[in-house]
Amino acid sequence: MKNMTLNNIAMACNGELFSIGSVGESNVKGAVIDSRLVGKDFLFIATRGEKVDGHDFIESAIKQGAMALVCEKAPSNTTIPYILVNDSLKALKDIATWYRLQLDIPVIGITGSVGKTSSKEFVSSVLSRKYKVLKTEGNYNNEIGLPLTILKICREHEIAVLEMGISDFGEMHRLSKMAKPKYCLLTNIGQCHLEQLGSREGILRAKSEIFDFMSDDGCIILNGDDDMLSRIHDVRGITPIRYGLSRDNDIYADNIITKGLLGSRYSLYINGETLSVDSSMPGKHMILNALAAASIGMMFGLTGQEIIQGIEQIQPVSGRNNIICHKNWTIIDDCYNANPVSMKAAIDLLELAETRKVAILGDMGELGKAENQFHKEIGEYIASKNIDTIICVGKRSAHMYKGAKEVMVDNSKTILHFDTRDKLIKALPDLLSIGDTILVKASHFMGFDIIVNLLNN
Repeated sequence: MKNMTLNNIAMACNGELFSIGSVGESNVKGAVIDSRLVGKDFLFIATRGEKVDGHDFIESAIKQGAMALVCEKAPSNTTIPYILVNDSLKALKDIATWYRLQLDIPVIGITGSVGKTSSKEFVSSVLSRKYKVLKTEGNYNNEIGLPLTILKICREHEIAVLEMGISDFGEMHRLSKMAKPKYCLLTNIGQCHLEQLGSREGILRAKSEIFDFMSDDGCIILNGDDDMLSRIHDVRGITPIRYGLSRDNDIYADNIITKGLLGSRYSLYINGETLSVDSSMPGKHMILNALAAASIGMMFGLTGQEIIQGIEQIQPVSGRNNIICHKNWTIIDDCYNANPVSMKAAIDLLELAETRKVAILGDMGELGKAENQFHKEIGEYIASKNIDTIICVGKRSAHMYKGAKEVMVDNSKTILHFDTRDKLIKALPDLLSIGDTILVKASHFMGFDIIVNLLNN
């Protein structure tokens, strides 16, 4: 890791280095907060969590080859150097912020209400045709995950693609300070985290904090079809590049032919060139993700053929529009998270199935005072679609059930409500048929991955 000596690390986090011998100028080879991930000559940062205290695993980290520690209390009988700090989590962020300054690698920051992870995967797949790319793994997109991702950047990496997620004002400012993105991609402004951010205008303001530490020669890439993002015309003299399904955008797609759950074919227009794309990722929202990736691929000098290859080779991510072909049924695993925008997109995707269609929908979180109305509107929306069985699960989803029942005109459809996930699981065998296509969708706290695992096993 470039310039990551113990002396520099101590300086970066305003800590006191207690050295064993003359090792202050030794470079660490990695930095982690999970002792199980410690490798030889790594830095182990002992952080305190709600359930686990990293200080309890210092001995394990040393046995696995840690070069040094960052900790809040002096370890007893340690055989390696340690840096004493007041707050290990703050130290993690300070170290990552300093390390980012040592790197001349271009950073792409991706944010938005919906589609951050899928867009990250598309962008990384496209850029990987030509460059060595580091991308955010899993859901490491917050004030703990982002610095850990930054600290994974090595000499071999040529581009970093960083997902940046928030739930309140000020968070994106702090993430941007660490990441210092040159390229800022915003996917959309939906109804996530309304409990803290109040309105879509508030969400736009909070997400726009990504520009706070963008470099002066930076680039902004926006979903031009999003009504809120269309308000951004200029940021410090930088004019955004827009993508979308409308021809008014700089990069757009048309001639869309759906292949149901098998994907879609379409024409992609970019930089005066027309590209024919045959993607296995179904849904118009996936086309938008592909357009975002094409926009960035163009900026990095990829050819049209390289862009197509990156788009067509993308693989689904577990919990996000992941289609599982089981011997008894097809499962649309979209249970990682949910909000009104992503719920509607998932319902639209389910409607593409040519089999009997079942929607298992759970509560959406952090929607603020209007949460009951949002759930009711989703019920009304799905009732208007060609879905055979609608199963609503959870306290909030009682309003989803009510909305669906109030507008339902097709008596052949089945609409059910269960108070809890466990009650649904007991009833589930009698609700499904061989050959069904089953959508599983809810906010993460509902634990619907258990339902996906049951269906898959």
